[in-house]
Amino acid sequence: MGKPTWRTALSDRIPGGRDGRRMLTVTFVDRIGSGLWGATATLYFTYAAGLSTAEIGVLLAVSGSVGIAGPPLGGLLADRVPLRPLLIIVQLVRAVASLALLTTTDLGLLLAIASMGSLGDRAASVLTKLYATRVAGPDRVRYQAISRTAMNVGWAVGGLAAAAALTGGTVTVYRWLLIGDALSFLASALFTLGCAEPPSAARVAAKSTPAPVESEASVPGATAPSKPTPDDSAPSDSAPAPEKTTAPSPWRDRRYLTYTASEAVLFLDDSVFKIGLPLWAVTATSAPHQLVPLLLVLNNVLVVLFQVPFARFGATPHTARTSLWPLAGAFLLGGAALAASTVGAPWFAAVTLVLAATAFTVAEMLHATISWELSVVLAPPTAQGAYLGVHGLAQAVQRSVGPLAVTAAIAAGPLGWLGLGAGLAAMCGAQRHLVRDRRDGALSVTPVTVSEH
Repeated sequence: MGKPTWRTALSDRIPGGRDGRRMLTVTFVDRIGSGLWGATATLYFTYAAGLSTAEIGVLLAVSGSVGIAGPPLGGLLADRVPLRPLLIIVQLVRAVASLALLTTTDLGLLLAIASMGSLGDRAASVLTKLYATRVAGPDRVRYQAISRTAMNVGWAVGGLAAAAALTGGTVTVYRWLLIGDALSFLASALFTLGCAEPPSAARVAAKSTPAPVESEASVPGATAPSKPTPDDSAPSDSAPAPEKTTAPSPWRDRRYLTYTASEAVLFLDDSVFKIGLPLWAVTATSAPHQLVPLLLVLNNVLVVLFQVPFARFGATPHTARTSLWPLAGAFLLGGAALAASTVGAPWFAAVTLVLAATAFTVAEMLHATISWELSVVLAPPTAQGAYLGVHGLAQAVQRSVGPLAVTAAIAAGPLGWLGLGAGLAAMCGAQRHLVRDRRDGALSVTPVTVSEH
């Protein structure tokens, strides 16, 4: 046998085989479009749609709130219908919504269109995660790390392309960037067509039915029974009807709901980076304003370089649970560094802001790894889609409530950041206790198999 090529070696390191690699391509292309639109959305609504600042705020708030329904709805459907065509449909809905924004400047219509797009965006996120979970199997944490790397590279490519295009500064450029966003969803749908349908314990369980009771007619030498009379068809006390079973529901699982609520708090690192850190740097510190975009670049570079190595922190459920302690430490360090950034000369402010950005990036990578493993392992295989859909609410809720929490920390000053860091660290401890079985200290993972349903 010949020596394997670098391409073969790289493919072997990506879990999920051919379908896993194709879904990485889908993720990369999707994020390029998101990078194009994320960098220009406000500009488009201001200059192309002619909306005021207040109207843009209402548009983003309402569409974001509607999008909260996307993860549970997508996850619920994924347990009942094939995942691949469902994901393709959602990607096409996103493409249609993006193109439809070009057709009107009416605020009411824009609200409806943007809400449809937000619903599709949030649903696509949980469906892509579910596909990766099913296709990668036990290597799902490593796959998630590679996927996050592809996401960040895609965002960077899209953002750089948008920055280059915006040098023109015309309304036509904004429209073409929105078209590019729509084309990325169409391309994602086409790439998804080439993927196979992953195995689903939930759909297998739904299709399985109890074995039929052997009748006299099936016994050799027996005569076929006559047509049953009303009395014959009545149920007999000696032969009770088989018990009907239903798939577990995350809405009746108090521990999983509480776990999801704790996740909404731990996802606050997203709002810290997008809103809190930039606002704090320019309003409360003496650091040069040019540092702000460099902090965002630092975040992106660190994720691309270290997200895959960080997969080891979620290699097993026990490791993921143990890794909540270093996650707590990263949150504490980040909050303390932001609090200290108001003291001293500009150079000291810059150093502490870089330290804070690094700490919150480490927290982001740790939490992404831990969250992926725990959210999957705590979900029964026969209702995985529904459970992961509910877990997707954590990010959706954080995107709506997170900006309020972060701006409250800014308003409270250095003590606000200390309090936020301490609160996030305390939530790590609470989640570690929550996912521990009260009897033997192991994770509370119910061993559900297809045969049990």
